[in-house]
Amino acid sequence: RLAAVLNAFCLLIIFLTSDCLEMFISDTPINNVVQDSQTGRIYLGAVNTIFQLGPSLQLEARTETGPKKDARTCTPPASGCQDTELMPNSNKLLLVHPSNGSLIVCGSRYKGICSLLNLSNVEQELYYNDNKGERTYVASIEDNVNVVGVMSTYTKDGKTFKVFLVGKGYGNLDSTKIISTRILEDYREWVVFENIIEASGVQTAPFVLKYLHDFRHAFKEDGFVYFLFSRTLDGTDNKNLTFVSRLCEDDHHYYSYTELQLSCGTDNRYNKVQAAYVASPGKELARVMSESGHYGTVSTFTKVLFMVARPDDDDSSSALCMYPLNSINERLVDIISACYSDSGKISGFPAVDVPYSSQTYEACNSKIDTLGNFKCGAEHLLSPLASKPRFALKADAVLTMPVLLIAVTVAVENDHTVAFLGSANGDVFKVHLTTEPDEYGKAPGNNIGEKVNKNLFFDLSQSHLYITTEKKVCVYLALTIHVYLCIKIQAEYLPVLRARCTKTCRRAEEKNGWLWSPRQQCVKIVSFYPSNLSCRKTVSMFLSVQVKINIPSLPAIGHSDRLQCKIESFQSDGIMSDSGQVSCDLPQPGFIPKTPEGQDFVAVTIRIFVNETVELAGREFRFYNCAATVRKSENTPCMSCVGSPWGCQWNMQDHTCSDNDSVVGPNIIKHRQVTQCPQFENPDPVLIPVGHKTQISFEGVNLELYKFFYDKSPETNILFYVKDKESGKKMDSTVNVTLYNCGVERNDCSLCKNADPKYKCVWCSKRKACVYEQLCDPVPHNTECPNPEITDITPRFGPVLGGISITISGSNLGIHQGDIKSITVAGKPCIHQPEKYSVSKRVVCEIGPVDKADWGQVEVEVNGGKRGTSSVFFTYRDPVPDEVKPARGPKAGGTLIRISGRFLDTGSKEDVQVTIGGVDCVVEHFGENITCRTGEYRADKVPSDPLAVVMKYGKSTTKNIPSAFWFVENPTVLDHHPKGSFVCGGRTIVVIGSGFDLIQTAVMKVQGGNSEVPPAQIKNNTVIQFQSPAVTSFFNQPLKTVILLDNLEHELKPFYYHPNPHFNNITKKVITENSIISVTGRGFSKAMTAKEAEAFVGDVQFVVNTLQDDKLFLDPPSTSLHAHSRDTQPELQLKIKFGSGEWVVGSVQYEKKITLPLYIIIPAVIVPMLLIITISVYCYRRKSQQAEREYEKVKHQLENLEESVRDRCKKEFTDLMIEMEDHTNDLNEGRIPFLDYKTYTDRVFFLPSKDGANDVMITGKLDIPEARRAIVIQSLNQFSNLLNSKTFLINFIRTLERSHDFNARAKVYFASLLTVALHGKLEYYTDIMRTLLLELMEEYVNSKNPKLMLRRSETVVERMLCNWMSICLYQFLKDSAGEPLYKLFQAIKHQIEKGPVDVRVKKAKYTLNDTGLLGDDVEYSVLTLQVLVQGEGPDVTPVKVLNCDTISQVKEKIIEQVYRNLPYSQRPKVDSVTLEWRPGSTGQILSDLDLTSQKEGRWRRINTLAHYNVRDNATLVLSKVQHTQQNYDQNQENHEERNALLEDDKVFHLVRPADELDEIKSKRGSIKDKSMTKAITEIYLTRLLSVKGTLQQFVDDFFRSVLCSGAVVPPAVKYFFDFLDEQAVKHNNVDEETIHIWKTNSLPLRFWVNILKNPHFIFDVHVSEVVDASLSVIAQTFMDACTKSEHKLSRDSPSNKLLYAKEISTYKKMVDDYYKGIRQMVPVSDQDMNTHLAEVSRSHTDKLNTHVALHQLYQYASKYYDGIITSLEEDPAAQSKQLTLRLQQIAAALEKKVTDL
Repeated sequence: RLAAVLNAFCLLIIFLTSDCLEMFISDTPINNVVQDSQTGRIYLGAVNTIFQLGPSLQLEARTETGPKKDARTCTPPASGCQDTELMPNSNKLLLVHPSNGSLIVCGSRYKGICSLLNLSNVEQELYYNDNKGERTYVASIEDNVNVVGVMSTYTKDGKTFKVFLVGKGYGNLDSTKIISTRILEDYREWVVFENIIEASGVQTAPFVLKYLHDFRHAFKEDGFVYFLFSRTLDGTDNKNLTFVSRLCEDDHHYYSYTELQLSCGTDNRYNKVQAAYVASPGKELARVMSESGHYGTVSTFTKVLFMVARPDDDDSSSALCMYPLNSINERLVDIISACYSDSGKISGFPAVDVPYSSQTYEACNSKIDTLGNFKCGAEHLLSPLASKPRFALKADAVLTMPVLLIAVTVAVENDHTVAFLGSANGDVFKVHLTTEPDEYGKAPGNNIGEKVNKNLFFDLSQSHLYITTEKKVCVYLALTIHVYLCIKIQAEYLPVLRARCTKTCRRAEEKNGWLWSPRQQCVKIVSFYPSNLSCRKTVSMFLSVQVKINIPSLPAIGHSDRLQCKIESFQSDGIMSDSGQVSCDLPQPGFIPKTPEGQDFVAVTIRIFVNETVELAGREFRFYNCAATVRKSENTPCMSCVGSPWGCQWNMQDHTCSDNDSVVGPNIIKHRQVTQCPQFENPDPVLIPVGHKTQISFEGVNLELYKFFYDKSPETNILFYVKDKESGKKMDSTVNVTLYNCGVERNDCSLCKNADPKYKCVWCSKRKACVYEQLCDPVPHNTECPNPEITDITPRFGPVLGGISITISGSNLGIHQGDIKSITVAGKPCIHQPEKYSVSKRVVCEIGPVDKADWGQVEVEVNGGKRGTSSVFFTYRDPVPDEVKPARGPKAGGTLIRISGRFLDTGSKEDVQVTIGGVDCVVEHFGENITCRTGEYRADKVPSDPLAVVMKYGKSTTKNIPSAFWFVENPTVLDHHPKGSFVCGGRTIVVIGSGFDLIQTAVMKVQGGNSEVPPAQIKNNTVIQFQSPAVTSFFNQPLKTVILLDNLEHELKPFYYHPNPHFNNITKKVITENSIISVTGRGFSKAMTAKEAEAFVGDVQFVVNTLQDDKLFLDPPSTSLHAHSRDTQPELQLKIKFGSGEWVVGSVQYEKKITLPLYIIIPAVIVPMLLIITISVYCYRRKSQQAEREYEKVKHQLENLEESVRDRCKKEFTDLMIEMEDHTNDLNEGRIPFLDYKTYTDRVFFLPSKDGANDVMITGKLDIPEARRAIVIQSLNQFSNLLNSKTFLINFIRTLERSHDFNARAKVYFASLLTVALHGKLEYYTDIMRTLLLELMEEYVNSKNPKLMLRRSETVVERMLCNWMSICLYQFLKDSAGEPLYKLFQAIKHQIEKGPVDVRVKKAKYTLNDTGLLGDDVEYSVLTLQVLVQGEGPDVTPVKVLNCDTISQVKEKIIEQVYRNLPYSQRPKVDSVTLEWRPGSTGQILSDLDLTSQKEGRWRRINTLAHYNVRDNATLVLSKVQHTQQNYDQNQENHEERNALLEDDKVFHLVRPADELDEIKSKRGSIKDKSMTKAITEIYLTRLLSVKGTLQQFVDDFFRSVLCSGAVVPPAVKYFFDFLDEQAVKHNNVDEETIHIWKTNSLPLRFWVNILKNPHFIFDVHVSEVVDASLSVIAQTFMDACTKSEHKLSRDSPSNKLLYAKEISTYKKMVDDYYKGIRQMVPVSDQDMNTHLAEVSRSHTDKLNTHVALHQLYQYASKYYDGIITSLEEDPAAQSKQLTLRLQQIAAALEKKVTDL
C-alpha cells in the first residue's frame, strides 16, 4: 500500500506504473532500437523489418529488409551467386544520422552491407549499393556476432565529413576489420560506407581468430571514442576479460588505440561485460563514491560508466560495477606514459601489453619527454597498446543478483540516482544507488518468458521508460516517488498516483516536503492511543470514541488540504493537533467485522488519506472480544479470560467474560488475577489401571461461593473436569491422570515380571496373561516362569570357521541378561553377547569354528536350570562363490554386480562384506545369489587388469574370486540436444557420448525443481535418451539439470526450463477432412519442435506441420477418417501434447457431407471409365510392342559397349594402381624428384627461348676477358643500382616496347632477364609490375576489349606477371600441388607404356589424344626380363617389357626400373648403354637396326624383342659403353652401318604410314585395297574412354589440389586477385565475367597450364612426345574449365572435347568456388606480401646468375641506347636524379662509348 500527499508534499523515488501504457509487438525478434534525440521517434530494427514508431509507439511506417536470397559464402551482388536461398536479415546496427535526416541500417545479409533510410519515412531508401566490394562490408553475417557503432566526424583537406565508427566481433566469413571508420558520402576515391582508415595493428588477420571479441557498447566523450567489449587475453586461454578501448576522435591512423582491462568484483569474478550506460551521477551517489575512496573525486559533472557483467562460466548471476571516466582516462595515460617514457613498466612491474602482435612490452623503447605532444600517438610510437592484468582498473561489485542482467540505464532525480537493470528472465529491477544500494522493486512481471532486450531507455522528457523484450516494446510511466522502504515494509501497493504526483511539487520547499529513504524515515503510523479497544466500546455517550494516531515527519496540512480516516467502509475526518498527532473517530460496533474463529480479536487497517484520493499511511488496529477469549481454552475459562492481553474480567456467578469495567461485585475476578479463579488440582492417584475401578481424590481452590455436588466419572482417558450440578457449567480443572494396561507388550511371564513395580503387574497362571494384581484371583506370589521356548533362529546357516552371530528368538528367555547360563549350537558352544540381549524375547551369540560341516539343534539354558531346545536346525557349511556379472564397470562406481555360486546365503546380509580391489561393494540382496553395488575407485589411473572380488563372512571366513571385475574409465558425455524443456517435462533429451554400455541405471534429475525422476528410455554405447522431468517449483529457485549414470553425476549445461506455452482457444469450430487447423498462443518454440509435438482431434492424431513461437499448423492424417468417428461425436476435443503436457484448446466438429447413393455413382462413373481404359490399353499395347522391340535392340548394343568399356576401365585401373604402388611408396619416402629453385626458374624463364638448354642464362657462362672482368662486374653493379630506380626502369621498358623490332619473343626474354636481375628486391619488382599493370588496364578498359587483357604475352609486364607467379608458387608446388601432379604424370606414363607405342609415328594404343591413337590392333605379349647390370654385382632386376618394343624402348624401360631411385638427369642415357642377350654360350648384341632387320619392299621394320625371339624370363646384360678407341671404332662401324640402312630404306616400327602405299598396290589402284589399307581410327575411340576412366582419379586429385580454396592458398594468389577486384571496382565497365577472365588469364592459363604441359619444368623427368600429347588433352580440359563461355558440343566436336564433356561442368564449379573462396578469405596486406617476397629473395637470390642477367639486359640498353637517353632527358624526374648521366657512365665503362661526359 503506497500512499503520498499531493499538493502537501511529494515523495520521490522513480517507480513504474503497473501497466504498460502503450505496447508495440513485432512479428519477429527485435535486434536494435534507437531514438531520435530531436523528434523522440523510435526506430525499431527487427529481423527482416525496420519499424518507425512515434513516441507513444504508434506505427508510422515500416520497411521490409528481408528475407533476402543469399548464401553464406556469397559475395554481393547476390545475382552472381549460386546455391542462394531465402535467409533472414538481422538488423545488427541502427544509427541516427540527423544532419542529413537519415537512418543508418546495417544488416546481416550480403556481407553486412548498410543502407540509408529517410528518418521521416523509413519506407524511402536514400542509398544502397551492393557492388562496391569488400571495403563496404560493415556488419556480420553471423547471428552471434555483436556490432556497435557511434557517430563522429573526420577532417581531410580542410573539409569535415560525417562518419561512424564501428566495432564488431569476427564471424568465419566476415571482414576482419574489427574497428573501422565508415564515411557517409562519396569523396574522390572513397565511396559511401567505405572504411577510410587502414590500421594494420587493429585490422589484421591475427586480430580476429583467437581473441573472440564481443562488443557491447560504443560512446563518444570529450574528443575520444570508447569501445566496451570482452575478449580473451592472448588466445591461449578461453577465459574472457572485459576491456574498454579508447582512441582520439581525430586520429586518422588509430595510433592512439589503447585498451584497458576492467575488473569487476572480487578477483574479477564478473569478467564478461553484458551491457553499459554512461551518465553523470546524482549528488548523493557522487558523495558516496568520493567518500568511499575507491573512485577518486567524483562530482555531479563526472561521467560514470555503469556496467553489468557476469562470470564467464556462470550465466545465472551478474553484478553492477561503476567506473568514472576520469579514472579510466588517468589509468590509460599511465599505461601510455609507461610505454613511451618508462620502458613499459610502472613501479618496476611490466604494465604494457602489445595486443594482436608477437611483440611484448620490451618493444616500448621510445623515449619522449612530454606526452602532451603525442596525446594521440604518432607513427614512430608503438601501437596498439593494452594494460597488463596487474594494472586493470578494479571496481567492487555495487550490486550482485542471482539472475543474468543484460540491460542497464540510469536516471537522476532530486540528486538521487536510480538504476534500471533488465534481466534475461524478463524483469526490470529498480535499484537506488547509495551507500547500501538496494533493489526496491521491479517492473510488472507480464514479460516473464521474454528476456529484456539490451535497449532500455527513457523518452526525451525522462518521464517514460521504454522496455524492450524479444518481440515487444512497452512504455511505462515513470513516477517520481521517493519512498521505497514503504514499499518494502508493506506487502503491496495500489497504483493510485498515476499522473498525479510529478516532478514539480508546489510545496517542495516546505519542511519534510521531500522524503528519501533510508536517510529519512518513511511516512508511517508509529502508534495508536489507545493501542487497542473492545469492539463493544467504540461508542460512548452516543458519541464515537476517537483514536489518536502518531505519524512522525508529517508536514503541516494547509487550509486547502483535508485529512480523512478510512476503517473498512467507515470514513471520518481526521484532525491534526499541534503536536502532529491525527485524531480519528472509530466506527460503531455494527461496522466492525466479526471476530474470526480461533481468535479473540479482529485486526482492521486504519488508513489516512489526504484530499480523499491520496493515501498517506496505514496500520492495523485491533478490536478485541472478551467473550471470545473463553473459546481459546474451554477447560480453563476463567484463567483464559483474566489472563488475556485485553482488559477482560470473569464473572463467577454467571460464568461469563466481559469488559473490565462493565460489572462490579464480589463475584468478579479482575484482569490479571489468575490466582483468584476457582479451580481443581493435585489429583491422586495419577496412574489408573484399565478395567479396575479406582477412587480419585483432588483438591479444590477458591470454591467458597459454590455449593454443588459433582461426579467422578471421566469423559476422557486423560483429562477430568468438574461441572456445577445446577448450571451444568464447567469449573476450572487441571486434573490429569495416566491409564495403563499390563497386558500390552507383556505376553509372557518373563516380560510381565520385568514390568515396573509401580504398575503392580503379575503373571496370572489361570488366565495365562499379565494383569493388574487385583484382577487375578487369587493374587499370585513369587510365581515361577515356565521353560524357555525357542521359536526361530536367524540365520540358519553359518560358515565352518564360525565368527558370525546368530539370533535366537522365543519367549521366557530370562528376565535379565545374566539369566542366560549357556548356549549350544549343534552341540558346539556359542558365546553369548549380552549387549544384544532383549528381555525374554531374544538372545544373540557368536558361533565358533567346527572341524567339518555339521548340523544340529540350538539349546538355551537359563537361571534355575531350565532349558529350551529349538525345533529348527542350524547347519555349518562353506560358501563357494564362482562367478561375477557384469565383469566391468566405471570407476565412479554404482554398478550392481551379481555373485553366483553355492551356499552363498550362509550367515546373514549383515555378516557379508564384499570388496573389489579394496573398494567396498555394498550388499543389496542376500540369498542364493548375492548382489552388491560398487563404490568409487579413487585411484587416478584405472587398473590395467581385472581385480579380485573378496567376500568376507563374519570374522573368520574369506573367499576370493580372482580377476573377476575390472574398473574402467568413466563414461564421457560430449553433448546433449535439445537444450531445453517446458516445465511440464516429457521432452525427449538425447545425450551423446561414449562408454554408456557400462551404465545400468541412467536417470535425469532436476535439482531444485521438486521433479519426479523418470529412468532413461533408450540406451546404447554412445546414446542415452531421457524424458525431461516435470518441474513443480520453477519460479522459486534456480534449476540445475543433471544426469546420474550409476554413481557418476554430470550436469547438462546449458539446459533451460521454460514456462509452459499458452494456448488460445481456437476460433474455427467447423472443419473438413482436409482442413488445416491453426492454433495460436505464445511460447511454443521455446522448447518444442514440430516433429516432437502431437495433436489429436478426438482420438485421431493430426500431423503438426509447422510450429512457430505463436502458431501451430495441423495437417489432417494421411488416411481417411471413418465416417463413424465423424458422425457419432458431433463435437471433438482438440488436444495438443508437448511432452508430458497436454492442453485442450477447444472443440471442433466435422462438416456434414451430402452423399449420393452408390446405385447412382456406379453406373455414372465406373462404366465410362472401363470403356475408356479398354480402348487405351489396346492402343498402348500395339504401339509399345513395336517400340519395345526397337528399344531392346539398341539397349542390347549399348549394354554390350558399356560393359566392355566398364570392364576394361576396371581392369586397367586395377592394374595401374598395383603398378603405381611402388611409385607411391617412393613418393611417401620423399623421392619426388623436385628441381632446385635455380633449375626450376631457369627452365621456366629460359628453356622456351631460341637457344633452349644452351642459353647463356642456363649455362651461366659469360665471355668476358679476364682483364676486364673486374670493371665489367663493377659496372654491372652500377647498372643494377640504376635498374632499382623506378623512373629509369619504367622509361627503359617503355622505350623498348615502343620499338618496332622489339618483338614478342624479345619481350618475353627481356622480362625473364629482368626477373632474375631484380630477384634480390622482389618487393620492388612487384611495385614495378603493379605500376605497369595499372597502365595496361587503363589501356584495355578505355580503348580495347577488357576481356583480352593478360591473354597473351604481348607486353613485358604480362611476362613479368607470369614469372612473378612462378616464383611465388614454387613452394606451393613443392608442398601441395607437386605430389598429385607427379602422380598424374607417372600414371599417364605407365598407362601408355602398358601397350604398344610406335616410336616412328609417335602413336600409342593407350592415350587420351585421338590424333595420337594407334589405329591398328597390334598383337603383343608382356615379357618379364631378368636384367643384370655389368659391373654392379650379381643381383638381377626383373623388368616388364612388351615383345613389340624396340630395343631402345627396352633400354629406356630397363634404365627406368634399375635406376628408379635416381633423378632422370643422373641416369645413363640410352645411347650410352648396350644390351646383350645370352641365350646360350654366346651373346648377341641387340640393336634397333642391323643387317637382320626385316624388309618389306623399300620399308625396313625396326627390330623388336619378337624379332630376336627373346622369350619370357630371358636374361639380358646391360653394360655401359666404354670410351676406348677400340669400342669407339666398333661403335663407329655400327653407326655407319645403321646410317647406310636408313639411307637406303624407309623405316617403320608397328604401322606403316597410311599415305605411303606400296607402288604395286598404287599401280593396281584397287579402291577396296585402299580402304583396307587406311585404318579407321574411330572404331578404337573406346580406348580413349578406357584410358580416361583409368586416369580419372589422378586428374581429379590434381584439379582439387590446385582449385581448393579450403586448403592453403598461396598468399600471392589472394593478393593479386584482390588487386584485380579492387581495380575492377574503380572501372564502371568491368563486369564479373571480365574479372573472371582476368583471374583465369593470370593464374590458370599463365602458370598452371604451363606447368601441366611441362612437368620437366618442376621435376627432374623426361617427357616423351606420346606422354606430352595426353598431358595436352588434360591441359585443354583445365583451360575449358576456367572459361565462362558455354561449350556447345555436337557429333562433329573433337574427340578431345567430347572426352571430358561430362566433367567440364563439375570443374567449372570448382573454378567458380575457388575464385569465390579466395575473395572471401582474409586479405593479404602489402606488409604481409612484402615480408613473404623478402623471404623468397633472401633464400634464393644468391643461387641465380644475376650478373649474367644484368649483362644480357645491358645488351638491350646498348641496342636501344639512343632512345633510352632521349626518354630520360624528356622526363623531369629522371633529370632531377641525373639518370642520363649515370647511364652514360655505365656505357663508357662497359663499351667505351663516346658520351657527352
